[in-house]
Amino acid sequence: LGLIVILDHGHGYETLYAHLSGLAEGIRSGAEVERGQQIAMAGDSGLSEGPHLHYEVHYKNKPVDPIYYLFA
Repeated sequence: LGLIVILDHGHGYETLYAHLSGLAEGIRSGAEVERGQQIAMAGDSGLSEGPHLHYEVHYKNKPVDPIYYLFA
């Protein structure tokens, strides 16, 4: 998955962003972020066939369908 960022949203929810080309300024392990804040730039790191964003939602360490969370 190349360069990844995992955000812990609390209550068992995490989001994973992968194949990134780099992190936004100030983003490091343990950093707090705000809604709408840039965390990284999409890219093609890892085994990738071109620039894109790999996005996952996890609940209690298991992947769930992200469609239910994209527009919340």
